[in-house]
Amino acid sequence: MAEATSSVRKEILPNGIVVLTEPMEHVYSVSLGIWLRAGSRQEPPALNGISHFIEHMVFKGTARRSAEEIAREVDSVGGMLDAFTSKELVCFNSRVLGGHLPQVFDILADLVLEPKFAEEDIAREQSVVLEEIRMTQDNPEDLVHELFSQNFWNPHPLGRPILGTPETVSSFGRGMLQDWFRRCYTPERLVITAAGHLDHDAFVRLISERFAHLAPGDRDLADAAPQPAPHITLRTKRELEQVHICLGVPALPMTDRRRFALSVLNNVLGGGMSSRLFQNIRERQGLAYSIFSETNAYRDAGTLSIYAGTSLETATQLVRSVLEEFRRLKEEPLSAEELRRAKDHLKGATLLALEGSGQRMNSLARYHIYFGRQFTPAELISLLEGVTAEEVQEIARQFFQPELLAASVVGNLDSFRLTREQLSF
Repeated sequence: MAEATSSVRKEILPNGIVVLTEPMEHVYSVSLGIWLRAGSRQEPPALNGISHFIEHMVFKGTARRSAEEIAREVDSVGGMLDAFTSKELVCFNSRVLGGHLPQVFDILADLVLEPKFAEEDIAREQSVVLEEIRMTQDNPEDLVHELFSQNFWNPHPLGRPILGTPETVSSFGRGMLQDWFRRCYTPERLVITAAGHLDHDAFVRLISERFAHLAPGDRDLADAAPQPAPHITLRTKRELEQVHICLGVPALPMTDRRRFALSVLNNVLGGGMSSRLFQNIRERQGLAYSIFSETNAYRDAGTLSIYAGTSLETATQLVRSVLEEFRRLKEEPLSAEELRRAKDHLKGATLLALEGSGQRMNSLARYHIYFGRQFTPAELISLLEGVTAEEVQEIARQFFQPELLAASVVGNLDSFRLTREQLSF
């Protein structure tokens, strides 16, 4: 079954694998990705981190290639090979000149079809991932965000770390990896996308040759929607010079129609150098070198959070200043000038990103997985342009509520305290 919309073509193989392509005639390269619709939030507690661990392990060798051969073959054609694990997805991706697409796709197919999971490689990779976990603990910006997420979504699996814990990672054995791999890497969860210098029909033939034999698997990996748990978490690390602060509230899920208004709100609040947080807290008050806001959206939940690093002496003042910006966004609609500036910033970022084959490949997968359809650049800009100041203010009023606000703070805190009363605004 095939369908075409604009330049994007979609095909569903008989076993359920979805294929999406977008030719880009003006480029020499092609970006391709094999996407798995299962991430860390699908893991039971005892297997926390196994999705990320398998992502690492597939690069250690397959039934047809050693780890060295994988690296050598990709390097020999000037290609790039990468992978990542998120809360809801795993992706294996590559970028290569169009003429080398068959060879590099064959390597990606090997990774997701025939990993070896050799015992000696598992032991070595456990050491690597344990170091990765320690690195997160040693990076205060990473740590404060991890603490925020874990406590905000606790006890839901969305709050568990993508990397897992030292206890879970140390427990992984070959049988456990094989069982989870067989359960998750099934055709109904696979989406394969490519954008750039390619022919759709030839690409589908490549996929069919390698993936047509896969049989459907267990569909039951669903979990309940998470409920936010506003918290105040303080973690003392005496070796730090700064206090690292993360403040956040619930926000919209990925598919909410108001997501463009949320993007405008985030941009105005802390999305760039002209944002209110940057101009007020860094430029006018000099309280922080780094301060920004960001959104994280999932299929059924989301957050808007602010990060800042400051001194112990100015931490309380910084928190008060952030809360004042929350209050202003609730009480005062954006001016026409500020709304226009935010839209233009977001429009430019959107269109510039879509010039690259990698972002196009990424968008093909995410739009299909979360929306079941594709959006043209013109549609995206139209939806953004339709945002009103009233919609932005309504979102601020909905989510910028003291009882919804959570905070994580990491640093040499000494006598520093942060109470629920201090988070009122």
